[in-house]
Amino acid sequence: MEFNSLIQLRQSVRKYADKPVEREKLIACIEAARLAPSASNSQPWTFVLVDEKQLLGKVAKLTFGPLGTFNKFVPEAPAILVMVLEKPKLITDIGGRLKKKEYPLIDIGIAAEHFCLQAAELELGTCMLGWFNEPKIKELLHIPVEKTIGLLITVGYAPDNYAQRKKIRKPLNEVLRLNGYGNVKISE
Repeated sequence: MEFNSLIQLRQSVRKYADKPVEREKLIACIEAARLAPSASNSQPWTFVLVDEKQLLGKVAKLTFGPLGTFNKFVPEAPAILVMVLEKPKLITDIGGRLKKKEYPLIDIGIAAEHFCLQAAELELGTCMLGWFNEPKIKELLHIPVEKTIGLLITVGYAPDNYAQRKKIRKPLNEVLRLNGYGNVKISE
């Protein structure tokens, strides 16, 4: 698949078919995430794959918003990837402190998108979740208390009738400046 087509195909899927995802496909997505670049090649991540039905249900409930107002689709997902932040290399840690940058968070974002793009190529849907009860998920999955969960990603097959949405993004001329922030925007 051409890369631009893959980017157009990838979307946040919030409805899943009642169909398990083949373990080989899940491993292929994790392999894509594992190969993502990271600051000083720190690879500050551990991936916890949750695909056992009873455990999935427990994790899913821990993603619901206040008063159960969002993430209600998560129990439909046949798998959830939990991305745990790990300590970066010393040089990355020092550089991050000096530059006031959270390099491991940037790195995990890159790895997450690698996961999601590979999933899209394999005809799987994904949705990155930033809202979840971290302490309870860590307890449930035996993740050490001193660790941080960066993201959760639901993954599964979208139903046959799930619509491909048109991407609504700001136009390029609103987000691109040439050779300096205050410079003229590009023309359309």
